[in-house]
Amino acid sequence: MDGIDVANGAVGAVLGMLCAVLFQQPLQDGWFKLRTRSARALRSRRRREESSPAWRTFSMGPLHTSALIVEGDGESSIPAEAVYIHVLDGEIELPSDMAGWRTEVEAESTRLRAENRTPVWNGPRYAVESFGISRTALDEQPEVHLRLRPTDYYTFLAAQQLDRRLADGTSPRSRYLDPDDPLQAPAFLQCSFGVNIAVVTADDMLVVSRRSDRVRMAPGVWNSSVNEGLSRHIDSSGRSAPDLYAVGRRGMREELSIEPHEYSLELLAFVLDTDKRHWSAHFYARLKDMSRDGLQTRMSRGVADRWEHQTIDYVPFRPAAVVTYMLRADRIHRWAPLAPSLFHLALVHVYSRTSVERAVAQIVRRA
Repeated sequence: MDGIDVANGAVGAVLGMLCAVLFQQPLQDGWFKLRTRSARALRSRRRREESSPAWRTFSMGPLHTSALIVEGDGESSIPAEAVYIHVLDGEIELPSDMAGWRTEVEAESTRLRAENRTPVWNGPRYAVESFGISRTALDEQPEVHLRLRPTDYYTFLAAQQLDRRLADGTSPRSRYLDPDDPLQAPAFLQCSFGVNIAVVTADDMLVVSRRSDRVRMAPGVWNSSVNEGLSRHIDSSGRSAPDLYAVGRRGMREELSIEPHEYSLELLAFVLDTDKRHWSAHFYARLKDMSRDGLQTRMSRGVADRWEHQTIDYVPFRPAAVVTYMLRADRIHRWAPLAPSLFHLALVHVYSRTSVERAVAQIVRRA
């Protein structure tokens, strides 16, 4: 009996090993495949259920801005003849519960003048009634349709108080702006349209300006090479609509003392600061013969709007150098909202999107 038990035990062991060899691995493989399919199905379901806004503001690694690129990718420029601007009749009027804010701005200016201090200058400007994009029939090139309405600087300053409480406890931002549709806003909250220009010298140096601490709006922040707002008095002769390229040329002359024959100028994009409701036409300017030293010498002889800037940096205009500069610890939180997107689009225009994105990825990984 003992011999039979031993034999049965040996046979059972052999059969057990055989079953393990024949069936254990297939069972493990099947279980692994089942788990993998289940995980994929769950991830796929989660992906299908996720939603995100169609419009996202410009960001670069840890740098986040409120700049929304509405039209333009940097690779192609937008010709002047593709921009249609219509100026409407009738000045912007603030709602009754905001009209007093404009009166406060006017009273402050009167007080400053009486104290022999610099008053708030009430320059005539434009508000954005609407902004639209269409495409040409044959080659699908963009056409920009911009409708403007007259306003002034006092109205702009009053409307910039987007988070100030109204009588009912709401604010202009909560009452009039839809966070899910950033392009929709009443014209009285969009009393700012300007041009921002990325200027590159003949020896490949990007001009970066720091706004003066004496300016009323965004003092001390780092900004585009040139920033110029549309003026009804200067940029519209008679009742004609302003020319954005002409506004850019005026800015180049007033802020850098550079004349039109000394550079090329290309319109790259239209961008909206969704936080402050500032619209911008983003331009790229390339100086033909003037180097960094030449520009510094030119500016030393006099600049019309010198008081607007307190510092100018010159950065090698290469993707890695510009991206590294923008992400510096002493810069990343001190940018005007529209400037980083401008410099990024200028890099894309010159070096291609692939090269710029590669440089961004490498630098962000190292950060």
